[in-house]
Amino acid sequence: MNLKQLSQMLGLSQTTVSRALNGYPEVNHETRERVLRAVRETGYRPNKAAQRLATGKAGSIGLVMPTAPGHSFDVHFGEFLAGLGEEALRHDFHFVLMPAEPDDEVAALRRLAISGNVDALFIAYLRGNDPRLEMLRSLSIPFVVHGRSLGAETDYPYLDIDNEGAFYNATKLLLLLGHKRFALMNGPAQYDFAIRRKNGVIAALSEHGLTLEESCISHTLMTDEEGTLAMERFLQLADRPTAILCSSTVLSLGAIRAVNQAGLKLGEDISLIAHDDVLPLLKPENFSVPLTTTRSSLRLAGARIAERLIGSLNNLGPYPEQELWKTELIVRASTGVAPAD
Repeated sequence: MNLKQLSQMLGLSQTTVSRALNGYPEVNHETRERVLRAVRETGYRPNKAAQRLATGKAGSIGLVMPTAPGHSFDVHFGEFLAGLGEEALRHDFHFVLMPAEPDDEVAALRRLAISGNVDALFIAYLRGNDPRLEMLRSLSIPFVVHGRSLGAETDYPYLDIDNEGAFYNATKLLLLLGHKRFALMNGPAQYDFAIRRKNGVIAALSEHGLTLEESCISHTLMTDEEGTLAMERFLQLADRPTAILCSSTVLSLGAIRAVNQAGLKLGEDISLIAHDDVLPLLKPENFSVPLTTTRSSLRLAGARIAERLIGSLNNLGPYPEQELWKTELIVRASTGVAPAD
């Protein structure tokens, strides 16, 4: 079915149908819903090239993908992209991925923005004073940020979770259980989420006159191998920690391996809380000792960012400019009363 046939079936002009499909505000809600219902029922797919000529829209969301020998992506970003992709598919939007060297992201974003191949951009893995923000604000293309950037102006659209609050609350739970020796397995030190999670732990400990020793902090890629190495190092300390906070269930997988190899019992000798991004292949309730977690879905975050970008392009808003999601603290068996000294 083509546009002419669809418009004849609906008894509407081709212009009205086209405008309804492309979110023009002068098409009333009832007509738009009628057109969209017919599209779903008939399986009509607009001609992208013709649609772009008629509307000036590419029907695409763009992102820059850092890539280089030795540079690796992880399951967390893949889960976020899955949510973004599911929502984009619902609206017949595409992705445009531009590979770039890690130190060329700002220039690559600019090239992608002015290429005409995308209608909107998003960026993730924000760093402190992230230089990408200033560049994006200087352009006319819509964008949404996944995360925030400490030290940068806050006048940009974002979706983030309350990383500081999540790890503050997790630390408070462990303090209530009597723990005094803490360690933090964190993501790379330059990332905003890692900075805020560390700040949350430090803030909770300071209220009890405790500190987070540098020897009890690791900043690594969030892989199970790094989790094992970090936990082995913590367990070799003279005053080994009894309470561990992990920035990912993937890190905790390796951490628990080290605990088991040392002949210690999770939830008794060592208590552990991990952040759960709701990864489908790594469910905390299915660990041999179910994990206590702070939980927020990366897939839902990806879908929400796509919804905001595409909805704004199609005049379906209004949407909030900035969203800060709270996490859930879910208590399971990996946390217990601090062992007697």
